[in-house]
Amino acid sequence: MKKIYVATFGCQQNEADSETILGIAGTQGFVPVSTPEEADLILYNTCAVREHAELKALSTTGQLKHLKEKNKDLKIGLCGCMIQQEHRKEDIKNKYPYVDFVFGTNMISRLPEILETVYREKKRRFFVEDYADNPGAITEGLPVCRRYPYKAYVSIMYGCNNFCTYCVVPYVRGRERSREKDAVVAEVRRLVENGTKDITLLGQNVNSYGKDLSTPVTFAALLRELAEIPGDFVLRFMTSHPKDATSELIDTIAACPKCERHFHLPLQSGSDEILKRMNRHYTREKYLALTRELKEKIPGVSLTTDVIIGFPGETDANFEDTMKVLEEVRFDGVFSFIYSPRKGTPAEKFPDRVPEEISRARMARLLETQLAIQTENNEKFIGKTLTALCEGPSKNDPAFLSARSEEGKLIHFPAGNGGREGEFVKIKIRSAKAIMLIGEETV
Repeated sequence: MKKIYVATFGCQQNEADSETILGIAGTQGFVPVSTPEEADLILYNTCAVREHAELKALSTTGQLKHLKEKNKDLKIGLCGCMIQQEHRKEDIKNKYPYVDFVFGTNMISRLPEILETVYREKKRRFFVEDYADNPGAITEGLPVCRRYPYKAYVSIMYGCNNFCTYCVVPYVRGRERSREKDAVVAEVRRLVENGTKDITLLGQNVNSYGKDLSTPVTFAALLRELAEIPGDFVLRFMTSHPKDATSELIDTIAACPKCERHFHLPLQSGSDEILKRMNRHYTREKYLALTRELKEKIPGVSLTTDVIIGFPGETDANFEDTMKVLEEVRFDGVFSFIYSPRKGTPAEKFPDRVPEEISRARMARLLETQLAIQTENNEKFIGKTLTALCEGPSKNDPAFLSARSEEGKLIHFPAGNGGREGEFVKIKIRSAKAIMLIGEETV
């Protein structure tokens, strides 16, 4: 058997795609290994959301040159969102001659054909088709090699129709395409029957699920049907777009014990002026009304968000609007990023770029404020007992186990006898930090 090494850059959708890539490769006689040095085939699944992600993937690819020099039979391939961009494809052609092949995000189901061609022809091949020519029909029943036995990603839709002015996703992932409801339900049912405890539904905008189906169905309706599957498991999902977050969805989560008490709702900016320039299709007040509805209907809900700092034209007043939203909502987590121009997007040509030193100063202030908010939020859990799914040893201290609560909270607790990975446990919280809770298992 040949050995394959797959490294994933970027989001959970890429993680799910990599599991499918490994599953398909397994049907072709490849077995996964944990380091590139062991492999006969190396695949890097790349990201294009920010320039940093692209540069990291390219830098890591550059480190493979010496492996190719040692082993002329080694095959190196790149796939994922970065490859779907014409300028990056040309970079690979001209600057990385030791990369044998690339394939786009809409070509994963054709991996057996791609591998057969690469090994037979023994020359560089580029399997990239524009979504205008190949809209990416959904192929059901592809094999999946899941990383964990107790938790799983389930893609329910692909692509995005929103065309936010800063975002490359609609260009590298295509327009929205939903899986048939029965196919999603059948996959989740199989996972639960096989012992999966933690299931995350994925989509660039899960709230839009089902609008494009021949018989339309809402995301809330899908959640309700999944929650009826017998078994002890938790349903998570990401990512939601505020413009499509409905009262029906919030009511469904409130009424469904299997839905986690966590909602990720990207803000991006607290300024109506910047939101309009971003093409986000909601206002600051609509966003705040959503967060109030979530807190009223789902007591104790954990709210997290995304924020872009330094979007073209962002003034001090615009940034203050964002800070005011943070202070009012008091998020449990904020994923914040300095604006990164994406080639081919409208915002790339916007004037009034924010100087880097100003963006960094704003970022530092946001992080300081948000960490204080998170610490205060987490301290409210001290003395409470939370139900959480044990995810195994802590990455930083093997004397502790890590768990994820129904609110999406990371909890560390003493390992004790160990062997609890993949089981629900009850943990009494003894102390709190900004990024985690610390407690001990209780009956």
